[in-house]
Amino acid sequence: MTRGGYTYILTNKPMGILYVGVTADLSARLEQHRLGLGSKFVKKWQLRRLVHVETHDTIEEAIAREKALKEWQRLWKLRMISEANPNWDDLAESFVP
Repeated sequence: MTRGGYTYILTNKPMGILYVGVTADLSARLEQHRLGLGSKFVKKWQLRRLVHVETHDTIEEAIAREKALKEWQRLWKLRMISEANPNWDDLAESFVP
């Protein structure tokens, strides 16, 4: 059975510090981040706001997309987030896996 995955971007505030991640279980990963587990960078900068999510059919596709997003210029990521989520709302509150 093939398992899907997610790429996601966290921040601390609109136009703030960005963290690009990948996971097979977004709800569980967000809970880890909010508890300060799993990523020292996320913990250090208190990145709690989920501002961008992409769903992928396989975890391999999600990993490839994460790598691509990490290569993007910051401005490109800011523009992508602002176009899809203009208010930089926390999508975790409305996310249903």
